[in-house]
Amino acid sequence: MPMTINDLLLNARESLQRVDAADLPAELESGAVLVDIRPAAQRAAEGEYPDALVIERNVLEWRCDPASDARIDEAVDHDVRWIILCSEGYTSSLAAASLQQLGLHRATDVVGGYRAILATQSDD
Repeated sequence: MPMTINDLLLNARESLQRVDAADLPAELESGAVLVDIRPAAQRAAEGEYPDALVIERNVLEWRCDPASDARIDEAVDHDVRWIILCSEGYTSSLAAASLQQLGLHRATDVVGGYRAILATQSDD
């Protein structure tokens, strides 16, 4: 039987130590790098997280892999704590798992994505 997207998502999340939205500020204070992979239109409609690096999904692996010629300055080694952010926490799980396949084992994502961050901020 072929794998479904739900199977793929569950498999991806098995290796992730996902971050709750309320814990994100502490992670960033500890040196984690937040990467927003939402498309520009989604960021414009929903809002942006201050200091998040914007790297759209189609180039994420090239920008975060320290062995890539297209890497960003933050991709100094395989020990970077990448925290991937999407709108609801689905695409980010798949993206973080892909980074882990590159040896970036500390990569993870935000449970519930940007919408969970907004909900946490409205609870304050």
